[in-house]
Amino acid sequence: MLVCMVDERLGPGEVCSRLVQSVKEKTSCDGAVALRSPSLALEYAISALISTDAVKLEKGSPVMISALAPCWQYLTLEKLGYTPLVLDVCEESGLVTPEICSRGVEQGGRLLILTESMGVLPDIDAFLALGIPVIEDISQSALACYPVKGAAGEASGSETEAAAEEQPKVKAAGMCGSYAIFGMEDRDIVTAGGGAVLIAPTRRDWIPLKALADAAPSTDLMPDMNASLAWVELKEYARNEAVRKELFALYSRAIMSGRHKTYVRAEGDASTVYSFPLVLNTGFKDVKAYAQKKGIEVRQAYENSVIAMRQEELAPSCICANSLLLRCALFPLYPRLGQKDAERIVKVLQSLP
Repeated sequence: MLVCMVDERLGPGEVCSRLVQSVKEKTSCDGAVALRSPSLALEYAISALISTDAVKLEKGSPVMISALAPCWQYLTLEKLGYTPLVLDVCEESGLVTPEICSRGVEQGGRLLILTESMGVLPDIDAFLALGIPVIEDISQSALACYPVKGAAGEASGSETEAAAEEQPKVKAAGMCGSYAIFGMEDRDIVTAGGGAVLIAPTRRDWIPLKALADAAPSTDLMPDMNASLAWVELKEYARNEAVRKELFALYSRAIMSGRHKTYVRAEGDASTVYSFPLVLNTGFKDVKAYAQKKGIEVRQAYENSVIAMRQEELAPSCICANSLLLRCALFPLYPRLGQKDAERIVKVLQSLP
């Protein structure tokens, strides 16, 4: 990485373009732009939608977000003059459900920012069926895949079957909505040390975004210094994810006989491993203190979420999200975690109070 950086300028340049190309290859999107922050990515995505009349958002219009979404979503919407319509989540997945979102539409929501937290993918087709634009936040689910329903097996006729067989059987996370925010902050699944890649799945979506990207000041674009780190992480993603999955399986076995549980998730590439979220049957403080005595540092899974920032205001209407804020802990899980540390974490998980 450092050798690469020495040859490149620090501001937006060739490495930034290389990162965008890598994202395009891994997601099969039509276009993308690397920006300095996820909040800027959200601004550009909304601007692109408005420019094509894909959504009509007057100032003050409600925009739906999850109570467990990162708090920058809430703050960015307020900054842009919109009203964040904060939705509760399902306790088994930590995600907003189509039913909850449908009630949000009834309250005036005309745009959904769908946060795919903890690497768990939602039932995307049910959200798209609501008939409103969806911006996916794939910062923790990037490179997971949605299975394509009704692929080759449901085709009829030899020509149709042959054509269907040529179609991809999966779609990458972020490729189903209007735009996708691939955040690359310090705690995202791929990090640039700061920044985000804004993805346009189709040519129709890319045309208005490209116009905005071409006119963007250089201060909005991700610098090469950050892009080089993200590019290396993307290159190593498959190897790192394989290690994360091994650790996740190890941790999951450790909690099988205990009172605490992790989220239900699809196997294989249909989810990514973002740390190890454990929904506790006891208070977080007790578990944190116990783990610290054993030399393991745990943190609240949603400490930087919308509900953490506005807990008093949102707790009465977002009961499940508030419960998960108080009871969901993240245990260390990363590719370079040593065997001794992993074994120590397993022992702690097996003996949690």
